[in-house]
Amino acid sequence: MTIQRSAKLTLLNPSRRYRIGFLFNHEAVHQVAHSAPIAAQLAMSDPLAAVEVIATSASLLDRARCFLSEDAQRKISFTLLLSPPWQTAAGRILDSALPFSRIANLVRHRNVLARFDALVVPERTSLLLKSLLGESAPLLIHTKHGSGDRAQGYARAVGRFDLVLLSGEKLRDRMTDAGVIKPQQCAIVGYPKFDTVDHVKPAPLFENGKPTVVYNPHPEPSLSSWYDMGLDVLNYFSNQADFNLIFAPHVMLFQRRMHVSLEAWRIKLRRDLPSKFFCCPHILIDTGSPKLSDMTYTRAADIYMGDVSSQIYEFLLRPRPMIFLNPLRRAWRGDRNYDCWNFGTVVEDINGLPKALQDAVSRPDCHRLAQERGFRYTFELNEKPSSLRAAQAITQCVRRTLHPVDLLGGTLFSSSLFSGQCHPVDAHGRGIHTVQEFQVRRGG
Repeated sequence: MTIQRSAKLTLLNPSRRYRIGFLFNHEAVHQVAHSAPIAAQLAMSDPLAAVEVIATSASLLDRARCFLSEDAQRKISFTLLLSPPWQTAAGRILDSALPFSRIANLVRHRNVLARFDALVVPERTSLLLKSLLGESAPLLIHTKHGSGDRAQGYARAVGRFDLVLLSGEKLRDRMTDAGVIKPQQCAIVGYPKFDTVDHVKPAPLFENGKPTVVYNPHPEPSLSSWYDMGLDVLNYFSNQADFNLIFAPHVMLFQRRMHVSLEAWRIKLRRDLPSKFFCCPHILIDTGSPKLSDMTYTRAADIYMGDVSSQIYEFLLRPRPMIFLNPLRRAWRGDRNYDCWNFGTVVEDINGLPKALQDAVSRPDCHRLAQERGFRYTFELNEKPSSLRAAQAITQCVRRTLHPVDLLGGTLFSSSLFSGQCHPVDAHGRGIHTVQEFQVRRGG
């Protein structure tokens, strides 16, 4: 694997530990599961990696710890980047229209982040560091935070990362076909989030024995079914007795009141839920807990219903019937951004929902072959944990980029990545750091 590197190349003494930061810079915790498991594997598998988890809120830091064993936590530093009160107040207003808080955090703490040899991030806002730091920018490694089909997941900005970790062939093919990335910029590692869940069907969330539907609308104004059809869906389920419903929207839908699509120039206001829905014994409503993103609901449901969320593919870890809501009447056939809609029945208004539900019960395997093909194309899984494969790809990237080359042998000094043969090192990088720009909370 070769890496495109525009920033300054710093050659390391092969015995010196390199600093790899896992940065979580978001208003919600849903992205953490996509990279925190990699931090754990990297800390345990690479003796030269000084791993640090960096977060811009205590909730993000706490969430990251949930994916780290006690042994891993003892090897990892934890850093909390603080924001001034005025930034927090401004973020409450501006974050609905643009990633103000994320950008402000990067600008405020850019000098701290520049001290790392590499930063691993699940989002794209961190690419701003390349502009802020220029030649001093660390390697930027992208884990993504989902493997769905919508166009934003394949934006040209992804090509600015030094390494992109992908779940399978679908993402690699689509990005390379579009010229977003070059083959040598990426590594297929599987899906680290799958390492964090039990693949066995969990106990039912309802005790009535009826089929359970999970409704998982996305917040994007130009794509979501929620704004035009969501309340109709809840009304329908509240007035019937044949199905249970889990209302589990994308975590960001109820994080904000106003949702803005700068690409489609659409603005939507998210209305509050009528109280009557909370009183229905066969409806479970969750608009903000970690269960929205830890696969609790997608694993427990018998039928998936939604629009464009990447959780569609997570649901297919165990193939089951799917229903897709298309109130915007998208011409979706043949559009790669809607490939997943071939895995189920597409409904354009609430009148089509009863038949779609009946078909899901009477013909549950109708789309199974398409689902299994789509899952295999999206996720390349094997006996090795995906988070370990990702950690090894990061080690290879960092060592090949930062370690000197053995010119006589024509090979990298550290070509044997996990031999365990290295000089002893102390606990450098694991203590409490004192830097003016931020404070550190040490735990474990």
